[in-house]
Amino acid sequence: MWAASCLASCCAACACDACRTVVSSISRRSARIAYCGLFALSLIVSWILREVAAPLLEKIPWITQFNQTHNREWFETDAVLRVSLGNFLFFTILAVMMVGVKSQKDPRDSLHHGGWMMKIISWCLLVIFMFFIPNEIVSFYETISKFGSGFFLLVQVVLLLDFVHGWNDKWVGYDEQFWYIALFVVSLVCYLATFVFSGLLFHWFTPSGHDCGLNTFFIVMTLICVFLFLIVALHPAVNGSILPASVISMYCTYLCYSALASEPREYECNGLHKHSKAVSTGTLTLGLLTTVLSVVYSAVRAGSSTTLLSPPSSPRAGAGKPLLPLDKVDEHEEKEKAKPVSYSYSFFHIIFSLASMYSAMLLTGWTTSVGESGKLVDVGWPSVWVRIVTSWATAGLFIWSLLAPILFPEREF
Repeated sequence: MWAASCLASCCAACACDACRTVVSSISRRSARIAYCGLFALSLIVSWILREVAAPLLEKIPWITQFNQTHNREWFETDAVLRVSLGNFLFFTILAVMMVGVKSQKDPRDSLHHGGWMMKIISWCLLVIFMFFIPNEIVSFYETISKFGSGFFLLVQVVLLLDFVHGWNDKWVGYDEQFWYIALFVVSLVCYLATFVFSGLLFHWFTPSGHDCGLNTFFIVMTLICVFLFLIVALHPAVNGSILPASVISMYCTYLCYSALASEPREYECNGLHKHSKAVSTGTLTLGLLTTVLSVVYSAVRAGSSTTLLSPPSSPRAGAGKPLLPLDKVDEHEEKEKAKPVSYSYSFFHIIFSLASMYSAMLLTGWTTSVGESGKLVDVGWPSVWVRIVTSWATAGLFIWSLLAPILFPEREF
């Protein structure tokens, strides 16, 4: 017993030392990486608790106080929502605290980049505290998470449009034959991938012998959007480029595939998974990892975007700088220069708040009535319609980005 106690004390001491070492190594330039790591950790904790926490939650009296008896899937979903709520509150509190930060002389600038031991402890306490709140609060959070997730997907679309138009403008700005050829080659590859992928969608999701009119409608609508992009972009009045049109076409086709692949495994028109209703742990792990990387990248890029709520006094956020710079700089010199902040700290944390809602919806299938789909990541009819609506929203925003300068010439877009 004494030896076990000593061993536990040594392990705890080593863990604390390791945490202090990691926290002390976080600098101004790596702060965004640390926020990404904390967010990714929240997703991993959510996934683990979804698998193991149900038996424990079933014994907690303030969670089990309801008139009807819930199944195991309800408790798994509840665990994910409570972790997500703690994560959401953590980043929302930071977002409120960072409102109005425009200069690195602001004391809150140091709070944004430092104090990591305090932040980690606060995050842990918030997540733990969420398991002591009433079910009604969690139910309300689940409802608003659907709207927050939709807004997060809309931000992703705006970021993609900003990226492809910036990419096109940069290559055209070189005004050299090589870059024009590169534009044509990339556009041609994107269109070839789009049409080949569309053919595979017909093969996978409209199997013969079944009435798959809904899947056919989704695929045909995507192809109509692809041709519409090209027609509008090449219209003389628009004077657009085929590069953005080709990239958006490929992205909309991917969203269509993602939607169809999210159909329930037992659905007869989901030919991609008709022979494999059981999903391996490796497949689940890969799906969660893809989700983590996608959400983290979107959150960081949104927080660093040059067009999304950057402070008026700041230079173009991230201009000429990598997304997550790792170069060591003299932090004391930076503070002495009193530089304006390069991106909106508040908006950066808001994006993580929305991403917390979005990831919770992915892990719970966008509903508490998850059934068998609750064992999977981002599977179920709500996920299908979210992807399809996102695809249509992407198409609408892209067409608007081409037509808006013509319809409103006096405004700058």
